[in-house]
Amino acid sequence: MKTITLLTPTFNEVENLEELIRRVWAAVEPLKGKYKFTYLFIDNDSTDGTRELLKKLAGADPRIKAIFNMRNFGHLHSPYYGLLQSQADATILLVADLQDPPEMIPKFIEKWEEGYKIALGVKNESEESPVFFFLRKTYYELVAKLSQVRLLKNITGFGLYDRQVIEVLRTLGDQDPYLRGIICELGFPIAQIPFVQPVRKRGITKNNFYTLYDTAMLGFTGFSKVPLRLAAILGFSGSVLCLLVGLLYLIYKLLFWERFSAGAAPMVIGVFFIGSVQLFFIGILGEYIGAIHSQVRKRPLVVEKERINF
Repeated sequence: MKTITLLTPTFNEVENLEELIRRVWAAVEPLKGKYKFTYLFIDNDSTDGTRELLKKLAGADPRIKAIFNMRNFGHLHSPYYGLLQSQADATILLVADLQDPPEMIPKFIEKWEEGYKIALGVKNESEESPVFFFLRKTYYELVAKLSQVRLLKNITGFGLYDRQVIEVLRTLGDQDPYLRGIICELGFPIAQIPFVQPVRKRGITKNNFYTLYDTAMLGFTGFSKVPLRLAAILGFSGSVLCLLVGLLYLIYKLLFWERFSAGAAPMVIGVFFIGSVQLFFIGILGEYIGAIHSQVRKRPLVVEKERINF
């Protein structure tokens, strides 16, 4: 009998847990004769009663396992670490806020049985705010165009990962894992299953401007050199433009010595423009250096406080 681990990272999701588990077990019920399922939760130091509820649920059902982190290690580290702890033939990652429909689990398994090492849900449509969905979609488009590898659009990591994929992830040692990019970079065959992402019904989203910015920068710095090369190209183009403008001013001054007075305005505008461009690309360079710094420190992805039902 093949083994499948269902994996859900949690952070203050006590309002959604019971419905999530009920829907997950209902989705896999027709498949229990062929597969052995376990449900692994990895909690990022919740403070709303999520841990207490997980302990209660795990005490009543030995199929439910839990890892409790010492602190909140972030929305990228914790789920990635959870994937690395799975020893099953396949692992299915879904979030706790019910925006990843558990009813899609059988579709992922079906694609897996067809030979795909990865099966992902693709949210081409969403019931969330049209503004946020547009911004997310624009981001996916931009990262895909700038990337050196072919990145999939509108994926969040929701899907199934074969044991072979997990084994490769264990060898990477990535300190800031951008899972959406890594799985595309590895080259495994990926099945894409479209779905309409439902809106969050209970609780509040844990994503804020900083977490979204952090994810976006990881996508850019980890899979594209275009921003660095753009800085070099714009720097060269700007220097040529400044040289041409300087020559034009010189020629105009020589021809109309008495009547032409350039004044201080062009100089001030030019200084502010060049300064802003420099600051922008120093920031881009800083992001790359920060990514290098994270990799060389070799800090653990997560430090565990407790395990249940292992």
